[in-house]
Amino acid sequence: MRRLMILASALTLTACATPEQRLQTGLYDAGVSKPISICMASKMVHQLSLTELQRLSSLASLKDSHIRDLTVGELFYKVRALNDGHILSVATTAGLSCAIDPTR
Repeated sequence: MRRLMILASALTLTACATPEQRLQTGLYDAGVSKPISICMASKMVHQLSLTELQRLSSLASLKDSHIRDLTVGELFYKVRALNDGHILSVATTAGLSCAIDPTR
């Protein structure tokens, strides 16, 4: 019974994840470093539609298993493969800003 309660709590918390948290996790899972993924998610989430955010979530499946941290250039290459100019523009602006100073 206790395990069921813990599982139910975990599922509830996962379902409550904000789009920003999901984007941050997706960027991190795709290979972007933790500080950069936090910074980029905070900058990008309000500029992209839910559909665009869902398209970005597909990047995690493109992760190279032997590479942990992507460079900004490698991330842009993957984003460009989505063939969406708006996503590329938002990601480029956020990525460059966060690569210069991830604390902003």
